[in-house]
Amino acid sequence: MKSMKMFYIALAMIGLILFTAACGGDTNDSQDEADTTENTETENTENEEAASEERTLTDAVGNEVTIPADPQNIIASYLEDYLVALDVTPAAQWSVQGGESVQGYLQDSLGDVPTIPYDLPLESVASFEPDLLLMDSAGMVEGNKYDQYSRIAPTYVVGEAQNNDWRTELERVGEVLGKEDEAAQILEDYEQNVEETKTAVQDAIGDDSIAAIWLVGNTFYVVNDQLSAGDVLYNDLGVTAPNVVQEIANSSESNWSEISLEKLAQLDADHIILINDDGEGSEMLQDEIWQNIPAVQNGNIYEYASEDSSWLYTGPIANEMMLEDIKESLVE
Repeated sequence: MKSMKMFYIALAMIGLILFTAACGGDTNDSQDEADTTENTETENTENEEAASEERTLTDAVGNEVTIPADPQNIIASYLEDYLVALDVTPAAQWSVQGGESVQGYLQDSLGDVPTIPYDLPLESVASFEPDLLLMDSAGMVEGNKYDQYSRIAPTYVVGEAQNNDWRTELERVGEVLGKEDEAAQILEDYEQNVEETKTAVQDAIGDDSIAAIWLVGNTFYVVNDQLSAGDVLYNDLGVTAPNVVQEIANSSESNWSEISLEKLAQLDADHIILINDDGEGSEMLQDEIWQNIPAVQNGNIYEYASEDSSWLYTGPIANEMMLEDIKESLVE
């Protein structure tokens, strides 16, 4: 009996030890969770505080710009794609032809936003009482324009050249707006979409060549193989560029360059993405030269209306929409 009693006492002590250890573990786990939550809350608070304070940043051309805390009236002509992607609504949006032509693919988000001429006349800019101006390129502030704009509102030049890497521009806009994390997530999601689309297109058409062509005013234009839609097709997705596209791109810095009928006759594209501004009745689409292009003869034409298409632009939203168009046309 004595031995049995000692056994139960020992068993009870072991149970007490295990219970105590478990409680200690729960306490440590709870403390770890509390520490993690506290660190996250601290980090979020620091980010919010940083975004709510004035900051001085150096722009693409070396200007030191004081960025206001939480700017509300932003004008960023031709950078609206980046603002919308970052969930920011500009005070005015880029337009041409007296406000009749805007970036159609963004109108679900910008339909109620007033227009401003693309060249940003000073009086038009001032009328919106902006608290921040974002300039797409150094060319927009040549001469004494930078000083004039800066008298209206802090002016930050996002890109140095006429055509800048859109990823870098997104990161810079994200930095200015205190949305670096959001910009990084957009880029991560885009790269994942690129890889998925690239594999799907390769499986669907192999090494077939693709050309993006814009038809406007009975004139054909071909996309540069390094810019805008050409960057998506030939760099991101790695599809084959027809020789004529490469040749024209080598002699032009424009996103879109006119292609003569002589060069059009040499276009050996297997597939054509046609951004049609002239409509179905265009006489150019009935021309014998157009009809003899391999892609036309094989029915590999994928047509989009220019007023709604993102193919004429570049940016995180435009490029994502192009990827979806490509999957819809060539894969699905």
